[in-house]
Amino acid sequence: MAMTAVEAPKAVVREPQVWPLGVKAYHALGELGLIPEKTELLYGQVFHKMPKSPLHRLLVMRLLALLQRMIPSGLHVQVEQPITCTDSEPEPDLSVIPGSIEDYGTEHPHTAELVVEVCVSSHEYDRSKLRAYATAGVQECWLVLAPEKQIEVHRQPRNGQYAEANLHGPGGLVPCAAVPGFSVELDRLFGA
Repeated sequence: MAMTAVEAPKAVVREPQVWPLGVKAYHALGELGLIPEKTELLYGQVFHKMPKSPLHRLLVMRLLALLQRMIPSGLHVQVEQPITCTDSEPEPDLSVIPGSIEDYGTEHPHTAELVVEVCVSSHEYDRSKLRAYATAGVQECWLVLAPEKQIEVHRQPRNGQYAEANLHGPGGLVPCAAVPGFSVELDRLFGA
């Protein structure tokens, strides 16, 4: 009697599936308490926000103080508040939104003149938000790179990306094209 080898059945390998989540569903699940606090929606996926370091908080507070002194009429500064984009709802560290504050009684802003993300250890995560901001028509996006003492400035949103990107610092002055009269001296921002 001849023996034949029997092959073991091959295991079916299945990749984990990602179920995209829209902005309306994100809101509904949040209202039901099914989405944890301190999250944001990016490209249909929910991400936990990273804890803030003292340096992060310091830089946000310094920038907020500068912005509040220079903000022209018809614009408002919001801190860690949502901007509703097509498939995302990021909560930038700072954003300058147009119109009256009463305009946002029933829905979040859909764009901003300026968005600021402070990056102490979250460079790539914050950089991943650029597409959402550009798609939403945010005129200017700053990535404040704390360890490097630099600001990456992105302008001219077109087709889901920024046509212009410049790196400033250390030292020098960073002017904001989207908020008239607002600029930041890097040595003062990052000073001890």
